[in-house]
Amino acid sequence: MGNGLSEKSSCLSSVPFFQSFHIAILGLDSAGKTTVLYRLQFNEFVNTVPTKGFNAEKVKVSLSGHRTVTFHFWDVGGQEKLRPLWKSYTRGADGIIFVVDSVDVERMEEAKTELHKIAKISENQGVPVLVVANKQDLRHSLGLDEMEKLLALKELSPATPWHLQPTCAIIGDGLREGVDRLHEMILKHRKVLRQQKKKR
Repeated sequence: MGNGLSEKSSCLSSVPFFQSFHIAILGLDSAGKTTVLYRLQFNEFVNTVPTKGFNAEKVKVSLSGHRTVTFHFWDVGGQEKLRPLWKSYTRGADGIIFVVDSVDVERMEEAKTELHKIAKISENQGVPVLVVANKQDLRHSLGLDEMEKLLALKELSPATPWHLQPTCAIIGDGLREGVDRLHEMILKHRKVLRQQKKKR
């Protein structure tokens, strides 16, 4: 589920294996950001406490097509007083992972506001966004269509590629697929930037 910018990139195989990507992991407090980070790093559930500042980890992730890609993840606390700092971590980011608690209907509007705020920053124009619909294993979790509507994903700038991925970070369901999709969107975005530079 995304905005149509997800065709397979033909340049995937030509990307140097040593290349790494800077990814900011954002979202409201208690959405599961740190659980996402450590599931990707250790491939196991790590019991976490609320992040007071940020966690930074360099993680090699195995993606489809037998590729291993290195990501620098910055997992930033989601408490209200920390959110003004988010833009410092998205500066120069290749992609953004925005984690949303699929069960927390009451805060969906707040999540939408913060997501749109960060996507509208001029430096983030065109930066791909992976929206992680976390806690999909829980009984009262919202479906993807409903989440897409409540988060107004179709109202994000046409320049912002996005993909909504259902996940359960505790057991890891859907995470690799989401990161795979984010990687594809990043490569496509870089290709567009290169073409624009050539035209100048």
